[in-house]
Amino acid sequence: MSQSTTEPASEGIFAIAKPTGISSAQVIREVQRSFNPSALFKPGLDREFERRSREPGFEKRKRSAAKRAMNVKIGHGGTLDPLATGVLILGIGSGTKKLGPFMTECNKQYEAVLLFGAATDTYDTEGKVLSHKPYEHVTREAVEIALQKFKGQIMQKPPIYSALRVQGKRMYEYAREGKELPIEIKERPVSVLDIEVIEWMEGGTHPWHWPEQEAELEDKLVARKALHIEGDVSASEEASSISAKRKREDTAPGPDDASPELLDKRVKTEEQTPSGQPSRSTDDLPTSNAEVQTANKENPASAIDVPGGDSTAPETATRPPCPAPACRIRMDVTSGFYVRSLCHDLGAEVGSLGIMASLVRTRQGQFKLGTNVLPFEDVSKGEEIWGPKVESLLKQWQENESKGRSRE
Repeated sequence: MSQSTTEPASEGIFAIAKPTGISSAQVIREVQRSFNPSALFKPGLDREFERRSREPGFEKRKRSAAKRAMNVKIGHGGTLDPLATGVLILGIGSGTKKLGPFMTECNKQYEAVLLFGAATDTYDTEGKVLSHKPYEHVTREAVEIALQKFKGQIMQKPPIYSALRVQGKRMYEYAREGKELPIEIKERPVSVLDIEVIEWMEGGTHPWHWPEQEAELEDKLVARKALHIEGDVSASEEASSISAKRKREDTAPGPDDASPELLDKRVKTEEQTPSGQPSRSTDDLPTSNAEVQTANKENPASAIDVPGGDSTAPETATRPPCPAPACRIRMDVTSGFYVRSLCHDLGAEVGSLGIMASLVRTRQGQFKLGTNVLPFEDVSKGEEIWGPKVESLLKQWQENESKGRSRE
């Protein structure tokens, strides 16, 4: 049923400024928590309830329970990792059916911080260190020259922690299990419309750090093969890793060797749900098929003023400054581009290693931070604060949609 022109705009697409520290799914849950009891979305929920009540098999005694379970329908147009900040596009009601192009056909702008001198299994500062490499020779000029190779149509290899499938299994599942990929990761064509260094930070002058946790030697060897990372593992270390692996395999207890205490613990775990399966946190469940793209792991930037989130620079009080240089890069790219892969590849291009320290999505389609994006903190301030803003943003989208400009 189409929405009456006399009613407030309560369906369509708008953008919210995702803060650091929460997932895209959590953002949706927080937004729903505020939208569900609101006056703005009540007419739409009432219409949906009446539609459901006319379905065959809907019994009167189910009406009260069904009404309590009604939620404003919300989906997203491309996820951001918990540490990432910036533009998160949300579809409301019928708008959820029009989110697809934002994920597959939409240009995006990012500002990322690249930290030199180290490589991790996730290509960012949240992973485990696989290797270190000299960085003293890396200069802004060298990076700007190297960036020229990353403009236009380029071939890019997705990170192993991406959600792409290899023989029916997601790549990040292999990575988490410490297993080698059964086949080589293939490069994919992507487009970089523009890319530039907008800030250079010498070592010791910025808040970014390499991760403190090193990967296990065995994991380093597996990851370096998959990621083609030059490392600092000696032949003797590799031999000791293989020997240690064999020893663990020879001494590892089988299912029949488990202690009574462990077996009892397993039984208790399996009894947590009626189905006999261990219970699963709702945080593990995607809100849509697009939610699994959280494995793209795109992380936040330091000095970007993100409405709805503060600076994403890490805490540095207990750690000395990192001696390696870092830079902030702004890029305009098409869908399918992996920012972490750029950081990894650019580090190698200048004869070092590189990891992504942070990332902000500053624009996606027509939505731009500081212009037409709802600050996340407004959601908790009450409908009198967010209501007029959300209604205005939805009206803007509806007008652009009618003019064929919704994804410009």
